[in-house]
Amino acid sequence: MATQRGRSVNGIVLLDKPSGMSSNAALQIVKRLYRARKAGHTGSLDPLASGMLPLCLGEATKFAGVLLNADKAYRFTSRLGETTTTGDAEGEVVTRRPVGGLTQAAVAAVLARFTGVIQQIPPMYSALKHQGRPLYELARQGLEVERKPRSVIIHDLRLLSLTPDTLECEVRCTKGTYIRTLAADLGEALDCGAHIVALRRTAVEPFDAERLITLDAIKQLAEQGEAALDAILLAVDSALVDCPKVSLPDEAAYYLGRGQSVWLPHAPCQGAVRLYHGERFLGVGEVREDGRIAPQRLVQTAT
Repeated sequence: MATQRGRSVNGIVLLDKPSGMSSNAALQIVKRLYRARKAGHTGSLDPLASGMLPLCLGEATKFAGVLLNADKAYRFTSRLGETTTTGDAEGEVVTRRPVGGLTQAAVAAVLARFTGVIQQIPPMYSALKHQGRPLYELARQGLEVERKPRSVIIHDLRLLSLTPDTLECEVRCTKGTYIRTLAADLGEALDCGAHIVALRRTAVEPFDAERLITLDAIKQLAEQGEAALDAILLAVDSALVDCPKVSLPDEAAYYLGRGQSVWLPHAPCQGAVRLYHGERFLGVGEVREDGRIAPQRLVQTAT
């Protein structure tokens, strides 16, 4: 009988992805170092970008969508006066315009116009698909297709520094926000054009930068053995802290673990909840109108 390759390891690695590496390449390196049977990331970072890339191992992959849909925070630097084909430094310069004497007050006024709900047209150099093909493939062939505007929410957009030809900002936004597009749109609003020269993701809710670990540090831990690697893993349920917690008694936990709905008096709310039996995480369930809790995504480590 064939056996699955790799070991059963469950948890989340908050990787500090280096610039110049694709998200999938970083994922494959970490998966190999852990000898993990199953692994996935939670939404790609551009190769140009560095910063937080949560990697889900084993049972944590069942909840990768939570992090994919979470709010994100970024720090980016734009080169003013130039636009490029890709919206970043990897593209060819398309236009050059004088920047003029921008003041911090003038820039802050423009930034204020980009907070709240805004419309973005996805860039051609993106992984968004058109008739089954990523847009970046079409863009590399010199093709351009119509893209519909999308609504995103910019919770906060702050100016960090301003020089005669650069603009550094910090932004907190909803999923699906294209930071290259935001930088380009800001450049147009400033009447000089702009493209990104540096981009770093600083947070993926509910995580902040405190637990970030570099690829080099993970490689060093791998030399010490699997126990050292496993010690940096965040718990499978660490991505779900915003979801209400429900503790189940013995009998309810038993039947829920077998895929059955269970009734719990005084359920805290309707909707998604984290389920526990004692301190043991069982998975995510849904509280229905009649007070029953239906299993949604259960973890095998709970059985």
